[in-house]
Amino acid sequence: MTRIKRGSIARKRRTKIRLFTSSFRGAHSRLTRTVTQQKIKALVSAHRDRDRKKRGFRGLWINRINAVIGKNQIYIYTSYRNLLYNLYKRQLLLNRKIVAQIAILKGNCLFMIANEITRS
Repeated sequence: MTRIKRGSIARKRRTKIRLFTSSFRGAHSRLTRTVTQQKIKALVSAHRDRDRKKRGFRGLWINRINAVIGKNQIYIYTSYRNLLYNLYKRQLLLNRKIVAQIAILKGNCLFMIANEITRS
């Protein structure tokens, strides 16, 4: 019988995992067991933090809209809540990201939209 040399598939799998964790520090990039654990942990964190990033941006947009509304001398809207409620009531489909960009870049435009909402 011929001699069987083992381990090529396992070695390929381990090197693939090591390539993923090559930038990690210490044993997290060297030892096979900790390398696999750290890869799983990194992928779990990335998956979880994608949702957290969306949540964080939504909070940022709300704060920006609120800040521009609060700086206004003529109080058409005193709160972010009333502005968004009336936007949806009038069926103006502007999401928070767009409203925040309008508020930051062209604050007067936001107040023009708010005036149109209150008139109609």
